[in-house]
Amino acid sequence: MNGYTTVSAKIPKKLKELIEKYNIKPSQVIRRALEEEVRKRALEELEGRAKKLSKRLGRISEEEIVRLIREDRER
Repeated sequence: MNGYTTVSAKIPKKLKELIEKYNIKPSQVIRRALEEEVRKRALEELEGRAKKLSKRLGRISEEEIVRLIREDRER
């Protein structure tokens, strides 16, 4: 089991009974749910960073952008 770790959660007994009744594999469901939540949070973080960057870039004039691009190309 290299590269894996174990997480655990307490759930109501009734839920455990239903999981068994419907033959649900909790590890698969938990893994998918956690992966989706991580993707969602990472996207929210990137959106926040993009908004901050957009505000900063909005303050730079077109002339300055052109000058910086030309400067970079000359290097």
